[in-house]
Amino acid sequence: MNHILVMKFSNLLVQWYLQNKRDLPWRNDTNPYTIWLSEIMLQQTRVAQGLPYFMRFTERFPTVFDLANATEEEVLKLWQGLGYYSRARNLHKTAKKIAFEFNGEFPKSYLELLKLKGVGEYTAAAIASFAYNENVPVVDGNVYRVLSRYFDLETDISSAGAKKEFTQLAAELVPKGKANLFNQAIMEFGALQCVPKNPDCSNCIFNDSCLALQKKKVAQLPYKSKKTKVRSRFFNYLVFSDDNQNTIITKRSQKGIWHNLYEFPVIETEFMESDSDVLELIQDQLFIENDIKQIELFNPEPILHKLSHQHLNIKFWEIKVDGNIKNGISWESAQKMPFPIVIFNFVEKVSF
Repeated sequence: MNHILVMKFSNLLVQWYLQNKRDLPWRNDTNPYTIWLSEIMLQQTRVAQGLPYFMRFTERFPTVFDLANATEEEVLKLWQGLGYYSRARNLHKTAKKIAFEFNGEFPKSYLELLKLKGVGEYTAAAIASFAYNENVPVVDGNVYRVLSRYFDLETDISSAGAKKEFTQLAAELVPKGKANLFNQAIMEFGALQCVPKNPDCSNCIFNDSCLALQKKKVAQLPYKSKKTKVRSRFFNYLVFSDDNQNTIITKRSQKGIWHNLYEFPVIETEFMESDSDVLELIQDQLFIENDIKQIELFNPEPILHKLSHQHLNIKFWEIKVDGNIKNGISWESAQKMPFPIVIFNFVEKVSF
């Protein structure tokens, strides 16, 4: 690649960043702990949504030792609502490893950081370059978009070789000794200027050199062929209530969504069953030994909760029973447990 063009691209980008960057707390230092925390939180999550969580986490867990010494339930409760909960579980496991095996010291190179649980190529490159200024490129969705448009790359970004191609290109663009600045600049440029839909190309630093703009292909790039298949699931949550207003919650131990979070006993059906069929299923299944006094459906219309690969259709059923539920839990105690946000919202709204 032409050396002068590379330098021009990189210099313009860094200048733009220094003038336009957002003031974000993890940018104010080179502490690998806060950088790691922010990068894990911002996977699949917008800055506006992740920022309050970052502030709460760093206030509650100012060091990796504080995070390592917390219970998983406390970590999941603080994470509640941020989604992709495997990130929180891996975060906790990695904090323990760094605190107890590495005496609180983060690995100091990209290759060593890659060995940490929950740290992939992108996160390892981000920590290595932001904390230690190691000369490695970061490649995320923003970077794919900026590079594919600027250089008119029609490579399918969902294809097997795309990551390698874009990483090699990004590596050529990183100025020696300025990886921290350049990597933050290109990500920020994609987030603020070269946005997915309707970017303001007339007010762009690259509007005289961007190939996609010249060829009127901005809206078509980056190219991605694979469409995510979405699966529909149907959950009927059974909200038991005994004479003392105690209820039952259970921990999701199976792999998949919401692992180690809490929920009410659930009947999952393959299709949207009629309410009368679900009533029969509730009465047929022996969740508890107590006699049922009354069953009432809270929400005749299911709540649609969208995850990246699944659409959950959720109904809540209040079931009043005689006597005391064995191993029941008070509503107040239940509220303190980590729930998926859709169940937590229900718990907050309803009280017996």
